[in-house]
Amino acid sequence: MSNHTILLGDWATLAQHASAIRFEVFVDEQKVPAEIELDEMDAVCLHAVAYDALGNAIGTGRLLPDGHIGRMAVRQAGRGTGVGGAIVQLLMEKARERGDAAVVLNAQTVAAPFYARHGFVQQGEEFDEAGIAHIEMRLVF
Repeated sequence: MSNHTILLGDWATLAQHASAIRFEVFVDEQKVPAEIELDEMDAVCLHAVAYDALGNAIGTGRLLPDGHIGRMAVRQAGRGTGVGGAIVQLLMEKARERGDAAVVLNAQTVAAPFYARHGFVQQGEEFDEAGIAHIEMRLVF
């Protein structure tokens, strides 16, 4: 388990680090088109950015007003350290605190077992998003 710190904040506060991680993971690694990576929802989301012991931004995720968790990304150096799980757990906690009945996410199919370990249940059929297989998953509080 790595030693990490997670900051929560709005896009204005965390955009620099969150967008750098998202571009590295989604655009560079996974070849998601850059023009669809940032969207108008960023401005209304609660964002999380995780930092390692040296202060490097290593992971991010966001919670939308409707209870969707999205843009979960962890840099290669941070994978397998528990930081992704810590981010998703913190965003779930914030959703629960504000009274959301459930959280929903569109998981990359390869990541579905990760979310299942955190209590998410698959909903419906696999679908394609930005050329990557996804599945909707939900957790009811």
